[in-house]
Amino acid sequence: MSSSPVLVVTQLDDATADGVIEELNRRSVPVVRLDPGDFPAAVTVDARVGDVSLSGRVRTTTRVADLDQVRSVYWRRPSPYSAPEGVDAQDARWCVDQARYGLGGLLAALPCAHYVNHPWRNRDAEYKPVQLAAAAHSGLHVPPTLLTNDPERAHQFTREYGPVVYKPLRNTDYADHDRHGLTVWVEEVEPRALGAGVAQTMHLFQQRVNKTADIRLTAVGDRLFPVRIDGSPGLDWRRHYDDLGYTLIDTPSDVAKGVRTYMDAFGLTYGAFDFGLDPDGRWWWYECNPNGQYAWFPGPVTSRITAAIADELQHPHRDTS
Repeated sequence: MSSSPVLVVTQLDDATADGVIEELNRRSVPVVRLDPGDFPAAVTVDARVGDVSLSGRVRTTTRVADLDQVRSVYWRRPSPYSAPEGVDAQDARWCVDQARYGLGGLLAALPCAHYVNHPWRNRDAEYKPVQLAAAAHSGLHVPPTLLTNDPERAHQFTREYGPVVYKPLRNTDYADHDRHGLTVWVEEVEPRALGAGVAQTMHLFQQRVNKTADIRLTAVGDRLFPVRIDGSPGLDWRRHYDDLGYTLIDTPSDVAKGVRTYMDAFGLTYGAFDFGLDPDGRWWWYECNPNGQYAWFPGPVTSRITAAIADELQHPHRDTS
């Protein structure tokens, strides 16, 4: 196992992965960093399937990994698959699909690897309606939530449960006419603003939690790192990083049980959970990003999470997903 590498699947600009790689290097654990978006220009694959298992090699410009010797995979934020330059549109689509299902399939089928997280587990856990159902089933406190494209039902929900917030179901790239990137934040919904646009697509409305603080709980295997976030002047603390204070706190036993049940339901090793803390001390579940960032925390918090991830990758348990 000492010579078996950890495969880090991510793009070049990834501070979270950088920190984990530095920690693995410090421990003298071999690392191969690979971005599927570099295929085929800078990644070469030679894979075989025989009577027993998958074998072969994947090569980058600086590293080589035997597919049947990879001990762990840290699946972070790879670039999209791409086609070689100069290929026309139809052939380019063909190349991209072959790469996604070929290389992507190989990287998801490494026979001895422990995944943090397996890419298909990440995919399954990204859908907000499935998250909501799993959180409720796991015993976590979920605010009353409506998913609808019916304007009248949206009006009725705001009357019954107001104040209500709107949350996007996915953070999709969006730009204005000048191509400046825009972000759709969590915002309180004014009933008079609920017009015909509600009917144009799916919307998520949720009762606003009367919160005294936010909590980001990062789960790595069985280890939980809950951080209380204070000082946000608005609903969405992600808009105010410079104004915030961060304090490591303990996890109530019922929340810890719910988080672990939730992780097991999706087969996750890692998850970034967001909660709102109300005046009575109750933790209200908002969402779980199966591949959430954490490197923006202060150093003492970041270093603990980084070490926990490095432990998972260095000393893996066989992934049965």
